[in-house]
Amino acid sequence: MYSVIDIESNGAPFRKESIIEIAIYRFDGHEITDQFISLVNPESEISSFVQNLTGISSKMVLTAPKFHEIAKRVVEITQDSTLVGHNIDFDYRMLRQSFKKLGYEFNINTLDTIPLAKKLIPDEKSYSLSKLCKSIGIPLTEAHRASGDARATLDLFKLLMIKDNSNEIIQSQQEENHAKDYLNKIQLLTEDLPNERGILYFQNSDGKIIHSDVVEDLYKSAKKILESDSRKYKNIQEDAVLTSYELTGTDLIAKLMMKNKGISKTQPLPFGLFHRKNKYVLEKIKKEQEEKPYLRFKSFTQGLKAINYIKSKPELKENFEEFTQKINLKKRNEIWTSSGRTLGEKSFLILENGKLTGFGFYDLYHQIQSLEKIKKLMLPVSRFSQDLQNDLQLALLRNEFEVLELPKA
Repeated sequence: MYSVIDIESNGAPFRKESIIEIAIYRFDGHEITDQFISLVNPESEISSFVQNLTGISSKMVLTAPKFHEIAKRVVEITQDSTLVGHNIDFDYRMLRQSFKKLGYEFNINTLDTIPLAKKLIPDEKSYSLSKLCKSIGIPLTEAHRASGDARATLDLFKLLMIKDNSNEIIQSQQEENHAKDYLNKIQLLTEDLPNERGILYFQNSDGKIIHSDVVEDLYKSAKKILESDSRKYKNIQEDAVLTSYELTGTDLIAKLMMKNKGISKTQPLPFGLFHRKNKYVLEKIKKEQEEKPYLRFKSFTQGLKAINYIKSKPELKENFEEFTQKINLKKRNEIWTSSGRTLGEKSFLILENGKLTGFGFYDLYHQIQSLEKIKKLMLPVSRFSQDLQNDLQLALLRNEFEVLELPKA
């Protein structure tokens, strides 16, 4: 039994979309046994692009049922079937996303007509639904409307079944079901991760953290690891049953949070910034080299960016003393503030006598106006390493923090 589906969305950003129309035809391999077609009130705006593409306006869906009102019907019509669609991943994701908001886990086997069409109808110029249907003579009325697209997908699926002399559909279902088990695992492990910087954790069935890292985009990084062919991620792919995360704000705060949890990694900094004959020089640091670099970098590219930044500032390019003064940490008693983990939150660093002694987060400015309040919010930094000093100097150079005098009481 098959449920052939098409969904139209409101055109909101990825993972924030809402369904505005749905069509499902239940098909037993010979004829349609049931069907469900409905506009859906997305309870949010429909983008102008989608309105122009589909002809569905905000006014049209105003009195349409909301998804929670049709959810039971969707479950009933798809029960004990394989969900079929042209680019089924989109339709399936939209259903799972909508059901999840209701606290329900929607799981079903799926079948995509695009790879099947490529096998059974080769050498087509395009496999988009509209162009493929036009090429093979399948009528497509009301393109980009759920009922029209779902019906055309059903007619395409019928043709594919007729042309399927080698049981490609049955084989594809078996292959897809095996692959889907892992794809479902990826989806389950990543669907709640935001597209924000943070510390990403993978945990095994015992709850043990098997991998952690500071990443720029939690969702994209997790997917990249789980979909990678690299052997170094194989154990994570096999053993991970849970992902969790912490938002961090700046990269430096992220590193401090990792150190605070005892899961930090020592990163090699093989390149150094030197100043010779009135010129800034970037080169690899040699073993037992007596000359000490003013700054260290994890890559040549990172160092090059720093030099280009210095050259873009005449006061630093022409005056080396100004540069050394800018990155000098000695005798600093300051509070450095920057963006926090969420909108409205701020992060802070505390420097006492030139050394970083703590960091933390605050919401209101008065919380950092007295040393007593700061100490209550602060997470202590136990060890002020050379790497940490280098990170602070780079942050100073790039003006990543607002620097304020540390309150005395």
